[in-house]
This record gives sequence, C-alpha cells and structure tokens, in this order.
Amino acid sequence: MYDFDKTLTTKDMQEYTFIPNLGMSSEQFWEKSNRIAQEQGMDSILSYLKLMLDESKNRNQPIKRADLVALGKNLEFFTGVLTWFSEVNAFGESLGLQIDHIISSGLKEIIEGSAIGSVFKRIYACEYLYDEQDFAVWPKLSVNYTAKTQFLFRINKGVLDVSDDKALNAYKAESERSVPFRNMIYIGDGLTDVPCMKLVKQNGGKSIAVHAQGHKETCLKLMREQRINFFAKADYSADAELFSLVRTILEHMKAENLLEAEYRRMRTIAGIL
Repeated sequence: MYDFDKTLTTKDMQEYTFIPNLGMSSEQFWEKSNRIAQEQGMDSILSYLKLMLDESKNRNQPIKRADLVALGKNLEFFTGVLTWFSEVNAFGESLGLQIDHIISSGLKEIIEGSAIGSVFKRIYACEYLYDEQDFAVWPKLSVNYTAKTQFLFRINKGVLDVSDDKALNAYKAESERSVPFRNMIYIGDGLTDVPCMKLVKQNGGKSIAVHAQGHKETCLKLMREQRINFFAKADYSADAELFSLVRTILEHMKAENLLEAEYRRMRTIAGIL
C-alpha cells in the first residue's frame, strides 16, 4: 500500500499542471487552502478540494473529469517507480506470493491517468462527483490522514467497496480475513501517513518511510518515535536499498505464512478449534 504524493511522485500532483494552469504558484494555492481551513475550522483535504473547484470556476475553467485524468500524464515519479511494480510482482511470484498494489491518497482521476494508474488493484483517493455534463460539482470522497486507516481494515476483511459499511463493521474472525495485517507493507513519506504506518506496524505488518535525497529528517523522527519499521531513499530501482528491503520483507512474509499454516495444521490434529 502506498501514499502517492511525494511518496511515488516528486511533489504534490496538483503542482505539476493544475495549479500553474490557474496562474498561481504552489505556495499561493496551499497558503490560501490552509488559511480557509483554519478560518472555517475545515478539514484541510476538503479545503483544497473546494479551492480547486472555486479557483477553476472563477477563471471560467470548470473542472471536467476527463481534464483531470489527462493531467496524470504530466506527473513526474521518483527513479525506478515505472518498473517497480512489475519487478516486485515477479519477485513475489518467485516466492509463491500474490502481490496486490493499492493507493490510499491523492486525487483518483489524476492517478488513473498517470503512467502507473493501471497497476493498482484499488485506488482509494479523493474524488469528485460530476454532473450530467461531466463537470465536477462536489467532493464525492475525501481521504484525510486518519480516514486512510479504514481502507486498511477494508483490505484486511476483503471489503473493498467503499459504499459497503455493513460488511466492514461486521465481525469477522482473524482466521477468516482476506489479508492479515502481517502481510501488509505500507510505504509513505511523512507525518500525514503516521496513522496508517503505526496501525500496520502495531498489527504485525511493515511500515516504510521514504525520503527524497538529502531530506531524511522526517524519517529519522518517525524511526525515533517507533512509528515505522524502516526508512529508505525514494529510489525504486531494482538495485536500490528500498527494493532490497522489500525483498527481505517478502521472504520473511513467506516464512511467517508457512509457519502459521503449520501451526493451524497441528492445532487441527490436536483437536483444537
């Protein structure tokens, strides 16, 4: 599971094309969004989603879904991202593991239009509601930093449909859950990922913080606070530290799963339900 902005991409996705098209600098846009959030006591994610709508309408550039999807082609990724997914999949297959990749933040439409949009089993991200003319009219889904954690439980229970709250909240024994937390790896870049990182780590999975070259201060802070298991430079090349780390985690995951299966077999032989 991945955060998107500044985890896979080099900066926030709106900063490549959307904000420059408004004639604003990134600093101006985010300062205004943060000010609105503070003045209105508003969730910061909802604030920027509304500001995107407002600034576009003020400039007679209403947002259409197809336009957001098209912006995805302008995203710039960290080194190795474009080949990362197939290489991880191949290594997982060599261990007998099925690897699924899931995104848990950003704007869904822009991610879908990016060079890696098709590699994800699910994209849990902010999304707009559109009218009959395909114009964005309202945020349909807002994924803030704590809301991300619900998607970990959806993955855990195999309830991937965001509209299905009944099954999500229903009791399901640990042994019947689709993806144990110990089989999860969460990769993010900073403090906004802490709820997910800590939840995965506390439940037996592995959390990795990534950083741009020369900017590991946040990673060191998260490591000292025991909120992550590991950290590495955001270089997704096959010969880089991050890939080596994930390979080792997957090997460990395979061993854990084999031991768990053997444990359950012996319990069955012993007549323990």
